[in-house]
Amino acid sequence: MKPLILVVEDETALVTLLRYNLEREGFRVMAAQDGDEALISASEERPDLVLLDWMLPITSGLEVCRRLRRQPDTRDVPILMLTARGEEADKVRGLDSGADDYITKPFSPAELIARIRAVLRRAQPQLTSETLQFEDLAMDLAAHRVRRQGRDVHLGPTEFRLLRHLLQHPGRVFTREQLLDAVWGHDVYVEPRTVDVHIRRLRKALNTGDEADLIRTVRAAGYALDHPANQPDSVGSESAEAEQG
Repeated sequence: MKPLILVVEDETALVTLLRYNLEREGFRVMAAQDGDEALISASEERPDLVLLDWMLPITSGLEVCRRLRRQPDTRDVPILMLTARGEEADKVRGLDSGADDYITKPFSPAELIARIRAVLRRAQPQLTSETLQFEDLAMDLAAHRVRRQGRDVHLGPTEFRLLRHLLQHPGRVFTREQLLDAVWGHDVYVEPRTVDVHIRRLRKALNTGDEADLIRTVRAAGYALDHPANQPDSVGSESAEAEQG
């Protein structure tokens, strides 16, 4: 799954420029034009990085940064502050508020992309690695291959994308709707129950012997890739999946 960048910027032309360059480099982009919209967007779908303007209407970029750092779901999300304020004191304030990096306007798109990749490598190396691993499960993104305990796991295209998304965010519970957006896309209409079908297929492919079930079912919430010891409320049966919602 491509990393998701939340662009928080009130200049429409700049948002268009940023979206074009980021999508060309393989990122997914969602945009917010003010601080309050940014906080709502980040709570609805956790981004992999926030590109945050300092001077925003309603709520400033500094305050948005502080609030993101106070929220459990977003406290670890990398934040790159983008602003015309280039004085050293301003940079210090930005970094002290919780930003991971700081780039001033006008900027080079190539430098911005390089900074984003560097921040992602430090914060979430699994997003830039060609191999994703969890417990005894390994996914080789370059070879498009999944192995568990030394054996090949044969997955369909949708199950592969679903597992990749879960591997990129281990321990996090996703609702059916979030998984539909992340795996099938925003513009494709699929029944939410379709997720249950593909989860069952994924479980069947992963658990052929006595392996522990790594997919946690959380009733009325969703699914997560989690350590077996953290699954007191997880049941791998179809009946548990049917009880969600």
